Amino acid sequence: MMRLVIAEKLYQDILRHLIATFPNEGGGFLIGTLAADQRTVTEVHPVENVFEAEEQFHRFLAEDGAFQRFEDDADARGLVLLGYYHSHPDAPAIPSEFDRVHAWPHFAYVIVSVRSAEAVEMRVWQLQDDRSGFDEGELAIQPT
Repeated sequence: MMRLVIAEKLYQDILRHLIATFPNEGGGFLIGTLAADQRTVTEVHPVENVFEAEEQFHRFLAEDGAFQRFEDDADARGLVLLGYYHSHPDAPAIPSEFDRVHAWPHFAYVIVSVRSAEAVEMRVWQLQDDRSGFDEGELAIQPT
């Protein structure tokens, strides 16, 4: 089982970002270190939702090239692009079919349920190798 460790401060940064984007989806990238099945987030990078305005309430899309830019930057500093986080406004923190179709294996996918502008749940997922679904990982919040 994949384990994602994140410091309380970064956890709160993610929640603040996603509450601020409500009622639309928000998202960003997770950078850190990788050791066996444990991923430790050391940086979170919010990105703008560039999906068409009328679709932003249930879809998130980062600008072209954002993934490559963050991956190259992390690699140059000896870090790893661990995954991605995004919100599900007024919906559960479970992957949608859209999430499954657009996901990559081995990435950590943090999903936050935001209801009535309040973050109610954060969960982490990893796409199965055969791309048929997701396995839930363990999310560990560490005091800072």
